[in-house]
Amino acid sequence: MPNYRRAYTPGGTYFFTVVTYKRYPLFKNKSAIDLLQRCFQTVTSEYPFDIDAFVILPDHLHYIWTLPPNDSDFSTRWKRIKALFTRYYTGASALDVTPSMIRKGE
Repeated sequence: MPNYRRAYTPGGTYFFTVVTYKRYPLFKNKSAIDLLQRCFQTVTSEYPFDIDAFVILPDHLHYIWTLPPNDSDFSTRWKRIKALFTRYYTGASALDVTPSMIRKGE
């Protein structure tokens, strides 16, 4: 298993790539993108951060975020965005849920 290291720098700027489960083209329809936007709005109101740039492709996302000074917790933000999106996405029940996803709260 790879030994991943994550840099937690308060007030840092981070680049993320998030891939959909099994590279399913989830974001090929506008309703999924609209839902993602609403999830981001909710989370940024709960845990503020700046979105400096983003690209949404059918099966993955690229984001550049800058966190507030004295805050390095990007993990909680992503966990919350993923949880909200999954909860409200109408096709969520069709996705296979793995033990790893359950363990990570995804």
